[in-house]
Amino acid sequence: MAELQLDVESLRTYLTVLDTGGMTRAAERLNLTQSAVSWKIKRLEERVGRPLLIRDGHAVRPTRDGRALLDDARTIVELHDGAVWRLRSPELTGKITLGSNEEIDANDIAALLGRFKRSHPNATIEFVIDHTERLATLVDNGQIDVALMQVTDRHLRHDDTLLWTDDLHWVTSAEWTYDEGTVPLVTFGDLCFYRRLSEPILEAAHIDFTHAFSGSATRGVLAAIQAGLGVGVLSSWYLNDDIIDWPRGATLPPLPRVHQVARTVPGESAEAAHALVDVIAEQLVEPSVLSFQ
Repeated sequence: MAELQLDVESLRTYLTVLDTGGMTRAAERLNLTQSAVSWKIKRLEERVGRPLLIRDGHAVRPTRDGRALLDDARTIVELHDGAVWRLRSPELTGKITLGSNEEIDANDIAALLGRFKRSHPNATIEFVIDHTERLATLVDNGQIDVALMQVTDRHLRHDDTLLWTDDLHWVTSAEWTYDEGTVPLVTFGDLCFYRRLSEPILEAAHIDFTHAFSGSATRGVLAAIQAGLGVGVLSSWYLNDDIIDWPRGATLPPLPRVHQVARTVPGESAEAAHALVDVIAEQLVEPSVLSFQ
């Protein structure tokens, strides 16, 4: 037992490979080379004395021993990171209200806030999900402390913390491409951030449209588009065999680039809010994309 010692960074690499689905994306997330990721996995397997990953082309999955290690590995990494944060961070107190749009998965936020709370037990966090348009107003008015939301190049501020950048696409079902006639739109409702970006483009091109489906959640909008209910606007992360670029959209001016940012109240914000933004920027480097089978 004394000879078998598991190092935290090898366990972190192992978890990231499984979470991202491969060596290449794990290397990007960890800011390592792919060879460094492969070496860490090899070293971990050598220390354990048995294979932990099954490599199937570019995809990977855990072996039986690898599955047995997963829960313990996550616990070890989280305890280590919590200890590091506590040692390097001042004691933080007070209430922080965090608002997020649905581009960030609720499970990712819950895990992140759990780690932050363990590091700063005297800080209280309130979490709300809302549309980008409303979040922008709430944070500017000081009604929430931190907003995770989307902005275009024009509305990106110098003090925003950039999480990631993506291109928007006109999308539709692979089976229903709406090549002519009035376009049924699938949107996130009256406060949909994408509507004020996309509908003026259709109007300028003299393309008639109707609102066929309005959903407040990403899962519902994705399901509606995949079912062929209409055309929508989504980030490139959601393109797949079932949800494709709308062919007719290629004739339109390009949709703007969008940035997912963390924004704090203008002026002086609470120390705890800035500490939370630092954790968010460290942990959230790409969205967790919903999928449907």
